Amino acid sequence: MPHPPPDSRPGPAWRVASETAPLREVLVCAPDHYRWIPTNSIVRRTLARDGQRPATAHLQAQHAELVQAMEEAGVTVRRVAPEPHLPYMAYTRDSVALTHRGPVLGQLERPQRRGEYAPLLDFHAAHGSDFWRKSSAGTLEGGDIHVIRPGLAAIGASGGRTDLAGAEQLAGWLREDGWEVRVEEFDEHFLHLDVLFCMAADGLAVACEDVLDPAFLAWLRGHGIRTLPVPYRDAMNLGCNILALGEGRVVSAQESTGLNAALRAEGLTVLDPALSLFTAGGGGPHCLTCPLLRDD
Repeated sequence: MPHPPPDSRPGPAWRVASETAPLREVLVCAPDHYRWIPTNSIVRRTLARDGQRPATAHLQAQHAELVQAMEEAGVTVRRVAPEPHLPYMAYTRDSVALTHRGPVLGQLERPQRRGEYAPLLDFHAAHGSDFWRKSSAGTLEGGDIHVIRPGLAAIGASGGRTDLAGAEQLAGWLREDGWEVRVEEFDEHFLHLDVLFCMAADGLAVACEDVLDPAFLAWLRGHGIRTLPVPYRDAMNLGCNILALGEGRVVSAQESTGLNAALRAEGLTVLDPALSLFTAGGGGPHCLTCPLLRDD
């Protein structure tokens, strides 16, 4: 399926200080070379159950549906060119995370993904986007980084993708700027924290309460954040993995029917592209998108 080439327009100073502020620009990568590889528990389960790998045309069609949903919501979608030897580049969330001071380059843990840093460095350089920090201690992946709101963040540390050294290094940089940061440890079975937790709107999150530490849920409540519960089975199908667009809108996979009904009951507008081929590989709307710019 043809898709637009990577754009080369100059970008503004890209900043994200809140997961729920209106999303203006986002980075995606076409899944031209995407394939399931048995590097996480979700993919291993999928391969054991299904075996057959998805066709590229079907992957491209689902990805295009996600992109269309964001564009129709008024989000400017930018693209980084996929590279044949990097099958998981479609999950743009992980290599670079945006903060209130700009991009932070991560350190990916899986050997199959480590090369993703190079095209991301080139992309930001081409747009005049300076990195605020570059991870240099342990491992750090964007799916574990949650910039909840200005001054408040959570960073997951499973040891499987982001480890304590990487999480604490970023937490330290944010704390130097006066932020409160909670480093949340959890089992590496769950890949990233965004498999268990994501913000949906200001003061509202979705969470796998069956798995998350009660102390983490209490910390959220202490900051005025309610949680919509997502069962373990749904979380392992990426049910928690949503993308807040701001202004009462959220992107959630079509297959997350129970959660989508709960989000609508909260008064949110739910954009629900079909993403089953990606959630079977361990990533949903949150994983497939890297917000570049949100309103202050």
